[in-house]
Amino acid sequence: MNQYLGLEFFNRYTVGDTPEELISAADKFTEMMCWYECAIKEIRTKLEVLNEEFQANKSRNPIESIKSRIKSPMSIYEKMERRGYEITLDSIMESLHDIAGVRVICPFIDDIYSVAEMLTKQDDITVLERKDYIKNPKPNGYRSLHLVLEVPIFLSTGKRKMKVEVQIRTIAMDFWASLEHQIHYKKFKEDKVEIVEQLAECATVIYETDIKMQDIHKELFAVKDFRKEYSFRENEIQKVGK
Repeated sequence: MNQYLGLEFFNRYTVGDTPEELISAADKFTEMMCWYECAIKEIRTKLEVLNEEFQANKSRNPIESIKSRIKSPMSIYEKMERRGYEITLDSIMESLHDIAGVRVICPFIDDIYSVAEMLTKQDDITVLERKDYIKNPKPNGYRSLHLVLEVPIFLSTGKRKMKVEVQIRTIAMDFWASLEHQIHYKKFKEDKVEIVEQLAECATVIYETDIKMQDIHKELFAVKDFRKEYSFRENEIQKVGK
């Protein structure tokens, strides 16, 4: 995390005037970022365990991949300044919910809600915020389920509760979001309305494809379950016949 701690950030950060105060602030900030890294590890471990258990019970994984990131100090500063918050460690931890971020990519839409339910019903997880952009997409078409969770981490000094934003989406939704991010359309004023409409149209097509793929998946698994049940009954009948 030290590579992110630039002088530019601490020149704007409320740290005091002396070199000692600057060094102390940098150390405290590094420690805070370490806490967020630990919180991400806690959430990732929980998700990986759930994925393994699902594989054992259902013979498939509801999670395709897990990505994570920590906001850079400058991104933290800019967001705090934009919202008019005081730039202190306490204010940062209280005001921002997305310093630690985990993105979960699922094969199907149903998997999104299954993973969210399995994760949030754990007794050491507290749900602070839930935004369903799948059922209520943003104007540009963005879809994802956003959760702000509070998870405990266990340090040498004791337990500390940390906030982690978890975004859960399908492979197709992540594909759209990645391309939308690459376009950087928000930096341009001209034709912005038309671009948003085009993005929303693409998002709708992708969502409809998600629905179709999920229906196909359900149909195939229904046939598989029927065959398994039929085979079981046939074996039972043969045992009785003997």
